Amino acid sequence: MGLADRRDTPLLCPLMNTAPATLPRRRFLETARRDLWWLEPLLVLVVLSGFLVYATWAAFQNAHYRLGPYLSPFYSPEIFGSERAWFGPKPSWWPVLLPFSPALLILWIPGGFRFTCFYYRGAYYKAFWGDPPSCAVGEPRSKYRGENSLPLILQNLHRYFLYLSLAFILVLAYDVWEALWFPDPATGAAHFGIGVGTLVLAINVVLLGSYTLGCHSFRHLAGGRYDEIARKPALHACYQCVSGLNKRHMRFAWMSLFWVAFSDLYVRLCSMGVWTDFRLF
Repeated sequence: MGLADRRDTPLLCPLMNTAPATLPRRRFLETARRDLWWLEPLLVLVVLSGFLVYATWAAFQNAHYRLGPYLSPFYSPEIFGSERAWFGPKPSWWPVLLPFSPALLILWIPGGFRFTCFYYRGAYYKAFWGDPPSCAVGEPRSKYRGENSLPLILQNLHRYFLYLSLAFILVLAYDVWEALWFPDPATGAAHFGIGVGTLVLAINVVLLGSYTLGCHSFRHLAGGRYDEIARKPALHACYQCVSGLNKRHMRFAWMSLFWVAFSDLYVRLCSMGVWTDFRLF
């Protein structure tokens, strides 16, 4: 067979099918999986719901958030609220019908950072919205809208919440410094010391810092803000350091979530006299 004959001869393959492949749409929660695929989204639903309920309740209490040099991270920085706040007690111009709490003035920043976090999106999309509940499991909607319209387009604010959250880490670190100085009951003079609450607040800063500095957006900034890894040695070293935290981003996300709630609970119960803060030094 000559070259012209080969060029004019159609190539036939009995296994070739050019028709688009279509998969049947699964009903909600329908799946052929036999493993415990539902366990992870269920745990996320329970834990996140519990945290949201507790954080909301604690924010509206406006009480028992200070104990000596300790300040609950839910109320830090205390902009208004008490004599030790940055700008003093509750301002006179605050609307009477609007509930007041120092926590309500600042919690929207760390809350917004977590809500728009790349990891938490995937976690609560599955647990709360079933989008989808898990791989190869039917979801309750037939169309995918993505994050291109309201309200999910607001997820793009994550980077700006990151900038504000980085400042919060510095404020919380300063709170740990303040938690090292205990007032003398007789003279009122502050003297150095370490209590259990000091360690609780210090661990909180370490975990929150590890979670925040391991953020995907911060990793992009540390890499040089380009679409490729920066070739400058200093930026490359920062990128490698942030990448180490980013590999454990999920772990630090949950550990910091639990510990920040425990830190508030510790200060609250000690302030109420339920727990005793033991002085270690």
